Amino acid sequence: MYEVLIPVDDDEERARAQAAAVADLPGRDEIVAHVFHVFTDNPSGASVGQHGGARRARDSLEDAGVEVELHEDGGGNPGGLIVETADDLDVDAICVGARKRSPAGKALLGSTSQDVILSSDRPVIVTGKSK
Repeated sequence: MYEVLIPVDDDEERARAQAAAVADLPGRDEIVAHVFHVFTDNPSGASVGQHGGARRARDSLEDAGVEVELHEDGGGNPGGLIVETADDLDVDAICVGARKRSPAGKALLGSTSQDVILSSDRPVIVTGKSK
């Protein structure tokens, strides 16, 4: 059995792509997928189970026969919280979704995926949007 952390944001298409990448890993019936969302603004008090990206990822993974657990955090630096959660859960890998951005955009705005890639000592799988 191996465990993968799937941090999702508000982009449901990217969440489905991350779920598909994990479901396509060998031995999918031996995977536990930890779908994780950081709420940076949550005035309605929604839970991770109500979050669109998390629901899409969970549904896709369960349809593929992958065991899913949902996790959330209430705020802070998403990249740091993703790495911290991966450490706390002792997952084997992290699957992040990347968005297309210009080199200048990356330098000026930063990138959660890039932060995770550079900060984690675990393997990081990077996906784009589904086709």
